[in-house]
Amino acid sequence: MKSIGETWRNFRTFLGETRSEMKKVTFPSRGEVISTTVVVIIASFIFAFFLWAADILIVHAYQSIFHVLSS
Repeated sequence: MKSIGETWRNFRTFLGETRSEMKKVTFPSRGEVISTTVVVIIASFIFAFFLWAADILIVHAYQSIFHVLSS
């Protein structure tokens, strides 16, 4: 079992390393955030339209198959 002193030293080491790593972090500018958000929104609409169209085609295909088989 670790002593309290050893646990405290490990915790202080962890905090020091965390602070050191946080100094290396770069945050995106406001323009970068806005442009990537626009790309995500546009891509979401494109995929939504594609899935909607694919769903309609699949439903029509199933209905056609059931119509042919039920005759």
